[in-house]
Amino acid sequence: MQLNSTEIAELIKNRIEQFNVVSEARNEGTIVSVTDGIIRINGLADVMQGEMIELPGSRFAIALNLDRDSVGAVVMGPYADLAEGQKVKGTGRILEVPVGRGLLGRVVNTLGEPIDGKGPVDHDGFSPVEVVAPGVIERKSVD
Repeated sequence: MQLNSTEIAELIKNRIEQFNVVSEARNEGTIVSVTDGIIRINGLADVMQGEMIELPGSRFAIALNLDRDSVGAVVMGPYADLAEGQKVKGTGRILEVPVGRGLLGRVVNTLGEPIDGKGPVDHDGFSPVEVVAPGVIERKSVD
């Protein structure tokens, strides 16, 4: 069976129309060293200072040292099972914690997750950890 150029063009055209491309931009890297809760990561070119980096096991690290070819990050939680070669992802979010009246009287870890055994924290939203403090004039006076 021979196909002429019109049939070939039609087949190619149909294949192109049926082709489904799903693209997702990701900022991924690889752990190259783990030392006392500090990890060195290669491949996170677009990470920001203070950005939350997603680690295996639903944990996070905070990017602190941005070098040309690697990123140094502090692990926020247990790190004994982290190893060279594991994949990590940049989140694009600066370190933020839950805020609101639901946190009053609760014991939480560094990321605002409850560790007091009283269930989830009822919060009003999230706020960056590092923000510019209000000026002296804008602050409430202390009684």
